[in-house]
Amino acid sequence: MSEAVVTDAEPAGKPKGKLGLILGLVGAIALGGGGFYATKTGLIDPGALFGGGSGGHGESGGGGHGEAAAGPAANFVAIEPILVSLGPDARAKHLRFSGQLDVVPEHAAEVASEMPRVVDALNTYLRAVEVRDLEDPAALTRLRAQMLRRVQTVTGEGQVRDLLVTEFVLN
Repeated sequence: MSEAVVTDAEPAGKPKGKLGLILGLVGAIALGGGGFYATKTGLIDPGALFGGGSGGHGESGGGGHGEAAAGPAANFVAIEPILVSLGPDARAKHLRFSGQLDVVPEHAAEVASEMPRVVDALNTYLRAVEVRDLEDPAALTRLRAQMLRRVQTVTGEGQVRDLLVTEFVLN
């Protein structure tokens, strides 16, 4: 009788080990894919994470938040406020957006002259976004990345480094 109990216990233990291995493998693939997506879309700057690249810390002997830690000098070009009417099924009636473009200093005048095209691209994009995406607080990062991509398409590669959202209000 004791032999029957032992043989019944062994097969039950083996699938659990394989199940854990499979779940671990699936989790590793999912995390790797998520990390790839985040760096590919610009949500995460790998240079900032590992101490190199555009915004590395510890390069200056100061406090770490001075001009030397920020990298090259930054020029900001203001985006005039955009007011978008939302659909009838939305909880809010309007979206008010304004922001600043972090521009490479040599291209500041050129980007400023392209501002009507930038506003047009952002206005067109914001009107096309689904209301549920605007109301989701976690979606702002994705929306910001999409808007930055459109701005860089309008202004040309290498001219605009970042888009800073200064106002994003649903009312």
